[in-house]
Amino acid sequence: MNQLKRIYCRTFQTGLKIALPFLPYRKPKIIGSVKALPDIIKKKKCNNALIITDAGIRSLGLTRRLEKALEQAGIPYTIYDKTVANPTTENVSEALELYQTCGCDCIIGFGGGSSMDCAKAVGARIAKPNQSLAKMKGILKIHKKLPLLMAIPTTAGTGSETTLAAVITDADTRYKYAINDFPLIPRYAVLDPKVTLSLPPFITATTGMDALTHAVEAYIGRSTTYGTRQDALMAVKLIFENIDTAYNDGNNVEARRNMLHASFYAGCAFTKSYVGYIHAIAHSLGGEYNVPHGLANAVILPHLLIAYGDTIHRKLSKLSIAAGLADEQTPADEAARRFICAIKDMKKRFGIGDTIPQIREEDIPKLAHYADKEANPLYPVPVLMNASELEPFYYMLMETSTSKGDDEHDRTRD
Repeated sequence: MNQLKRIYCRTFQTGLKIALPFLPYRKPKIIGSVKALPDIIKKKKCNNALIITDAGIRSLGLTRRLEKALEQAGIPYTIYDKTVANPTTENVSEALELYQTCGCDCIIGFGGGSSMDCAKAVGARIAKPNQSLAKMKGILKIHKKLPLLMAIPTTAGTGSETTLAAVITDADTRYKYAINDFPLIPRYAVLDPKVTLSLPPFITATTGMDALTHAVEAYIGRSTTYGTRQDALMAVKLIFENIDTAYNDGNNVEARRNMLHASFYAGCAFTKSYVGYIHAIAHSLGGEYNVPHGLANAVILPHLLIAYGDTIHRKLSKLSIAAGLADEQTPADEAARRFICAIKDMKKRFGIGDTIPQIREEDIPKLAHYADKEANPLYPVPVLMNASELEPFYYMLMETSTSKGDDEHDRTRD
């Protein structure tokens, strides 16, 4: 990255960090069961709910407990269940039309990050009916209060129930972009482990590693606060203590509950402290090829941690201690090495590979451009990189040999 762009990025990030204490961040109120939502809806003087979910979740019957609770409370509801992975502008338009034609006055995002992102984007369109989603891209473009927004995560990973971001894919161009503003933070987060019990092991693993990526990128970035550091450390501790149990015994309610709380803490951490190039690369892959976001993050995570080198060893050592892999006496570089190795071992245990086979070489310049555009200047990453410096990571993800990929990004740093 050239010096002028570097100065611009760091100046922009420093300004945001200085502004952090004065910005209207808030944490959603945690609710322990979907059965509590009807009382909240009535208390907020709402009368008709739009539930935004996807076909898979509905076919599994996961929404039935919520539907039954609403029916017993006499609250009408409408379900939009066409949300796709990496939700599109078309999903948002369809759900918005349902909200309007059915006379809804509150929104429930029920599912993974895709359903919650779609729900947030619908709320944004309701708040600003004369503005397209594309014009809301970036930060602080909404300004207006959304309808009552409640989030019920069925995966312990995205943290979307805590965040001010909605990531949307343009249905025509496949360009994936984020909308960031404080009104998008849901008012209530329902952390009900019973809706996660049917989650398959592989999705349990990839969404759990998504939460881990949130915590790690928030912690190693340059815009942390005491609160976000504590949230990230707690998330890492809970993930290392519970993810294997949740993976191997999906009906373990306590492990599922702890993973939901880990995801919540990680979401709180990155909402304030942001993420980094891991997410930027993952978003570009999700937009272009529909690669599931948690899977992409899991595959990419160790590559970037190695590439950042000793600039993050001290911070990784703290995460390593939280994960139970080291103690205060362990040298920072050794503790950092153990943390990265533990992530690689975790991927192997869960059957997560080291490549993204969908990547086409001719697409790499465009993908790297998208990642550069998303990350710079917003993300306070440990080491700044431009599009040409991000391209080698896409080539690494095409490699068939992990060791060859690691050698490649050692050369990239040199």
